[in-house]
Amino acid sequence: MIVHWHRRDLRGTDNRGLARAAGDGPVVPAFVFDPAVLEHASPVRVACLLEALGELRTWYRDRGSDLVVARGEASAVIPELAAEYDASTVVWNADYSGLARERDEAVTAALEDDGIACEPVHDAIHHEPGSISPNQGEHYSVFSYFWKKWRDRPKRDPVSAPADDDLATVSGDPLPSLADLGFDDPNANPQRVTQTAARDRLEAFCSGPIYRYDEGREYPAAEMTSRLSAHLKWGTIGPREVYAATERAADDAESAAERESVTAFQRQLAFREFYVHVLAFNPETVVEDFSEYKREIGWRNDPDELEAWKAGETGYPIVDAGMRQLRAEGWVHNRVRMLAASFLTKDLLVDWREGYDWYRRTLADHETASDVGGWQWAASTGTDEQPYFRVFNPMKQGREYDPDAEYIREYVSELEGVPAERIHEWHELDDDDRDALAPGYPAPIVDHAERRENAIAAFERARGEE
Repeated sequence: MIVHWHRRDLRGTDNRGLARAAGDGPVVPAFVFDPAVLEHASPVRVACLLEALGELRTWYRDRGSDLVVARGEASAVIPELAAEYDASTVVWNADYSGLARERDEAVTAALEDDGIACEPVHDAIHHEPGSISPNQGEHYSVFSYFWKKWRDRPKRDPVSAPADDDLATVSGDPLPSLADLGFDDPNANPQRVTQTAARDRLEAFCSGPIYRYDEGREYPAAEMTSRLSAHLKWGTIGPREVYAATERAADDAESAAERESVTAFQRQLAFREFYVHVLAFNPETVVEDFSEYKREIGWRNDPDELEAWKAGETGYPIVDAGMRQLRAEGWVHNRVRMLAASFLTKDLLVDWREGYDWYRRTLADHETASDVGGWQWAASTGTDEQPYFRVFNPMKQGREYDPDAEYIREYVSELEGVPAERIHEWHELDDDDRDALAPGYPAPIVDHAERRENAIAAFERARGEE
């Protein structure tokens, strides 16, 4: 017997670890609810996890097997499972965060003490951390250099699901509920996160929107993004299957512009991997700035302003729309994520770690590497970061990327029926005009122009320029 330990690879197809285990099967599929991991979880993400596990269990049962479910510290539970099923080897797909590596080192040591072999398999991204690197150094800190090499490197083909005969005949216990795991029901209603939903989403995206992705992806009302982020986070679809679908789309493109649009999407896949490489070599950046300043950044960290940001009550319509979409769906359009992050770290001068922690708790697609990378980029503290003096103007961004205010009105109900032009000049209106148009919606909590200058001054002081 071989145990395949599922973690963030909740699928049967294009799963390199599972395929490796099946080669020497029969395979006992297992999942462990580890309290050390759940400590960093949230209701919306655990709800997605349970949904994905439910379909994965059905997938195994349809093939005469089952998903063995256990609870407890992985370093104790995995050796117990291996002993129970008389397994010679435990296989899993590698993860690259600091927490994951600490867990895996503990599991490896425990298995070795019991004389059981273990085999981590590279699966979650195309190119293992360290395999794309500059001539000197372990990883690139500038994405454009990483992208050139990532784009030109061959990609593995998707791997097939194991044959039914390669799966062990086992019976698993019922999945726990959210309450069993100590979580309340989530406030958000996220998209479905299952293998079936992932493939449906990929097929729909590659049959049309991918050809308009480059021109439409920045407009939140256009719905031109793939919405695959939660599936890649939970591994309900494999990265090789996604890439192969984009290559087929490129082959079917009817113009150079359509092929360029496919490439633009592939560039975003590379961005996700870039941040995994960075985090793998810099696990401390979950809590520490990647880029050092001569002095500490003078974060204001006003608690009332932070709460207004979380609640979508800043008086900046597109920022508030994004924060309310986050609460409603556990997902935010990428352009609006950047705007909300810039507003928090520059207009409000709130430490990026506060924003990262809120996204970690509320996003269904939270991935440590991508979110840390994105937040530090916005805060001008990360790799290839946004220059500290370039501060997004939320009103200008709203006018440019949501000109008809469709996205804003969808999530900020107080502004329903208010003309788009008036929404985009909300910061310029007097209180009487605002009360007449939308009495329930707040005035801007800060003056952007003033706060922009304050932020630039704060970063210049941190740089030692004052």
